[in-house]
Amino acid sequence: MTLIFSPDKYGTLLAQYQPKPITTEAENERAIAIAQELEHRVYLTQEEETLLELLLVLIKQFEEENYPIPEGSPHDILKHLMIENNLKQEDLIGIIGSRGVVSEVVNGKRSISKNQAKTLAQFFHVEVSLFIK
Repeated sequence: MTLIFSPDKYGTLLAQYQPKPITTEAENERAIAIAQELEHRVYLTQEEETLLELLLVLIKQFEEENYPIPEGSPHDILKHLMIENNLKQEDLIGIIGSRGVVSEVVNGKRSISKNQAKTLAQFFHVEVSLFIK
């Protein structure tokens, strides 16, 4: 079965959500909420997938302009992202390992493994390459 993209249905979605370049934090939060709602649906129409792709591009553009990630080591980037997201080491327990592992990773006593890098990238919604050097 081949799904056909419907410009009319897509137009209706665009009219409903009215996506546009994001210029404020409130607009960004609204776009993120819509994108998350779409991502959690079991089935997306082609029109909804296209809207989701558009929203992700707009969100990425806004966040790259307003929240640039500094150059640095993977540990520096992890610390930066933790500060930006108001997270403590305890918040990463179970995500990248035990309390001891998290402490060693955050403090630079242990390098970030490839699996941890992938998990952190998904958690922070950033590129995995930030955690691999």
